Amino acid sequence: QVQLVESGGGLVQAGGSLRLSCAASGRTFSSYAMGWFRQAPGKEREIVAATNWSGGSTHYADSVKGRFTISRDNAKNTAYLRMNSLKLEDTAVYYCALRRGNSFTTTPREYAYWGQGTQVTVSS
Repeated sequence: QVQLVESGGGLVQAGGSLRLSCAASGRTFSSYAMGWFRQAPGKEREIVAATNWSGGSTHYADSVKGRFTISRDNAKNTAYLRMNSLKLEDTAVYYCALRRGNSFTTTPREYAYWGQGTQVTVSS
């Protein structure tokens, strides 16, 4: 069993930056692909960014390309999402998730483990 804990969310003005962290329990973090998802009120959960087991292959939603950066440190069992140039529409609860296997997908149901989420609110 793997447990994930997100941190780093908060209230930020438009144009600002935040870095989210996702700390995983257990010693098999490097065996999983991981993704960051978000869910705004009244909307479905959507992929934000994903990476394979090593961090060498990444994917970004079109809406965040060039602004967000996903990374992971397998030695620390931690993944990160650096968010720059935040926009009002980035407001959501952000979740990290792990998928068994080395490769990522963009489909939430294919991820086995989820964190509790961290709120990101971007104000004008």
